[in-house]
Amino acid sequence: MDFSRPKCSPWRELILVASLLASGIFQTAGQLSIIPFIGLEGYRSFLDLENIPEDAQEYSWHRGVRDTEGNMIVSYRPPSNSWQSGPMFSGRENVTKEGRLTIRNSMLNDTGNYTVRVDVSSGTHRATSLLEIRKEESDPGISTNTTSVVEYMDSVAALCHTNATTIRWYVNGLQVSSNDLMTISPDGKTLIILKVSRYDVILRCALENILVYLQKSEQIILTVAYGPDSVRLRSDPTVFNGILSAELGSKVEMKCTSNAFPEPKYRWIHNGSLLSISETNITLPSLTWEQMGRYRCIVENPVTQLTMYRDIQIQRKTGYIPIGEIDFYISGSLVVFLIVMTVLGGVYLCGILVYLMINHFSTRTNRAI
Repeated sequence: MDFSRPKCSPWRELILVASLLASGIFQTAGQLSIIPFIGLEGYRSFLDLENIPEDAQEYSWHRGVRDTEGNMIVSYRPPSNSWQSGPMFSGRENVTKEGRLTIRNSMLNDTGNYTVRVDVSSGTHRATSLLEIRKEESDPGISTNTTSVVEYMDSVAALCHTNATTIRWYVNGLQVSSNDLMTISPDGKTLIILKVSRYDVILRCALENILVYLQKSEQIILTVAYGPDSVRLRSDPTVFNGILSAELGSKVEMKCTSNAFPEPKYRWIHNGSLLSISETNITLPSLTWEQMGRYRCIVENPVTQLTMYRDIQIQRKTGYIPIGEIDFYISGSLVVFLIVMTVLGGVYLCGILVYLMINHFSTRTNRAI
């Protein structure tokens, strides 16, 4: 697996500089130099060159602070595009066309000084630097004080088991930081979720190694009990303003649902009496007088200790009077209105007839006189 060169910390760079100064091989500005590198066991390591002279004829890498033939690892000649291995070659090293030394599957004993000799037409340039290979830390472990919680009631403390100093926390796959809902300890090893929600389910920690590569712990999955949030009561026929109107002998269905975990318990009450029904729905195949009245669906979560209910009133469908033999109905209030208007219309017509008759006989009497 290849990784780009990591950034060394300032104190690490100072140590490397001091080491090179002590060896009397630190390069001044503008001269050929090797960039120090800290790698991990089992990964690929790199030693890059800076201030490479032009017209390089050969790059020759050596183990130690001297460029003798006995400690040569491998060399590369750009003019002939050829490589030559030396006594210190292990089969894992290579020199790129830019003069970089790469070491595959780095080992702890690869740690030490490395020297490069660059031959040009006008002379030879040399540089030495330190390569350090460290053992990779094991993946962090993770533990929590509990894995079963009640939403918005319980808190969870998670501990990341590692000696690393750079630790990241992830909740449901997203990196988190201290906020109003959760806090991370100053050393980064402890995450406390103050009030767990149903969305805080998957916890994981990770460390960042020197190759800026994340090593993640196993996941811990929380069991979060929640709800019921609300109760929904649906029926056939449809409820209007809490009233279900149905004909005697008709079929009535009621279904009670809620969002909760674990699955809540359901109870039904009819006119104040507890029914022996623990299902989410009630079906009345043929509605009777005794089955009318108020029904209450009660939803209870024994873990969260939350209870909610919803009421529905079943009453006989009233206010509809059949007319004739066809399936046509008009409401009672409309019938009353029509009767009143008919009576008033009749009275009005009778008044007109009486008036006309009186007027007619009065006219004949006047003509006879």
